[in-house]
Amino acid sequence: MLHAPTMTVLMVLTAVLAADKGGAAQITPQALSGHVRFLASDALEGRGPATRGDLLTQHYVAAQFETLGLSPAGSEGFRQPFELIGVTGNPTALTFKRGNDTLVTNFHTDMIAVSGHQLEKSRLDKAEVVFVGYGIVAPEYGWNDFKGLDVKGKVLLVMNNDPEDDAGLFAGKTRLWYGRWDYKYEQAMKQGAAGCLIIHTTPSAGYPWQVVQTSWTGEQFDLPATSPSSLQVKGWLTEEASRKLVSIAGKDLDALRAQAQSRDFQPVPLGVSVSASFTNAVAKKATANVLGVLPGSDPKLADEWLVLTAHHDHLGLKVGGKKDEDVIYNGAVDNASGVAALLTLARALATAPKAPRRSVLFAAVAAEEQGLLGSQYLVEHPPVPHGRMAANVNIDGLNIWGRTRDVSVIGYGKTSIDGVLSALAKAQGRVVKPDALSDRGFFYRSDQFNFAKAGVPATYFSSGHVFVDRPENWGREQREKWESMHYHQPSDELDATWDLSGAVEDVKLVYQLVMKLGDAPAMPTWTRGDEFEAARLKSFQALLPGAAKGSAGK
Repeated sequence: MLHAPTMTVLMVLTAVLAADKGGAAQITPQALSGHVRFLASDALEGRGPATRGDLLTQHYVAAQFETLGLSPAGSEGFRQPFELIGVTGNPTALTFKRGNDTLVTNFHTDMIAVSGHQLEKSRLDKAEVVFVGYGIVAPEYGWNDFKGLDVKGKVLLVMNNDPEDDAGLFAGKTRLWYGRWDYKYEQAMKQGAAGCLIIHTTPSAGYPWQVVQTSWTGEQFDLPATSPSSLQVKGWLTEEASRKLVSIAGKDLDALRAQAQSRDFQPVPLGVSVSASFTNAVAKKATANVLGVLPGSDPKLADEWLVLTAHHDHLGLKVGGKKDEDVIYNGAVDNASGVAALLTLARALATAPKAPRRSVLFAAVAAEEQGLLGSQYLVEHPPVPHGRMAANVNIDGLNIWGRTRDVSVIGYGKTSIDGVLSALAKAQGRVVKPDALSDRGFFYRSDQFNFAKAGVPATYFSSGHVFVDRPENWGREQREKWESMHYHQPSDELDATWDLSGAVEDVKLVYQLVMKLGDAPAMPTWTRGDEFEAARLKSFQALLPGAAKGSAGK
């Protein structure tokens, strides 16, 4: 018979061992790499939207959710199917003319262009080209690059990014949505333009020309259009091709760009016409988000949901690959690693000694690479109203280079989540810092953006840049090297050089953050005056008795 002290020790040890088998102990390098190994395998052929690999991915994630005992939250079990419109069609060239001068820009080398609408024909017939600076209309900054000029039926030549010389305008060096390509095309459509061509530079885009080539070649997807679009062509020009274009108009590209830095900028008709005509293959296709929910442990707070997201898609197969060439965009870092983190977190939270008081929705969303389409559909068709979504934590790519001394928050300062995250990171011996690459606009180019637009406080963070036992600039060098060689390329594959020790720390940080936010008395908030604060107030108003049902949920 055991004495009481011995029994007490054994009980404590048993409790500790039981706790170690669940919760954060589930977050290991092997747990992450095992999921990546399958999701980024050649068998899934790059997980392109509406492909066999896409469907296999959906079923793999759904099976994992079912195994963990999560509750289905989709319209068809764990799946939330939705329709995509696929458009395949690229002009072989864009032909620019001014008097006797002709400039032919060739597809892939000089320009990348796709259809701007969901119809079988795209055509530009001697459409006038107008340089419109950044192509921004921002009343809150007193900024309008169009100055009332009617650009209906014309083609806009537009700069990437937003003005950054004045810290009081457009957040200075920090890029806002105004600096993103999707804003440029959306504004062009609002203005009734027939086309929009973005001038590419690596600094203004945040990635080299080869990323434009891979991302905008082949079938392009969107959600079904709800209204006709004036845009015939959406495209990119290399800086060299852009310089040649404005030169036949007797203009200097650098001088035009300098003029565009001021509120006083006036749009510049170039006296150049552009023509192109091509046929599009248009098809209705299907994909799906995968949604599983861990019910909250508190009857009062369980109706409020934390939303964890990671996109499960990538670019699929390379179009026109050569013999013996690797044509599979495996997307190991982007974003098999994020889905691996989502699944590992689901297991950790499902096996924790006690579930968070709030419910947790795990959402593997589709078609992110095509313009955040899966998260857009989820936000437009939410399983709970936006006002009952406590926060969104998005995961898009894990650190593969080891442990860091810092944590980089994309959109630092936007929400109260930063304070909670800082305290948790400090307990890890790390410090939270603003995004060192804020000029690239990462907050507006991944799935958290759609939740933010709906008012849901959203965060997206990653390992920082100061790596343990490495020189100070080593981390930045590794990231820049990876982006130049592997981002949106077939070489984004799992390999033996990966060091996931830092990724484990990051995923554990997400786990602790979910626990804290899930148990906190109040939901997170936007910082007063933030661009998304008004949408949050609107989402709360939609919950009031008698409020009309709408995009805030059902």
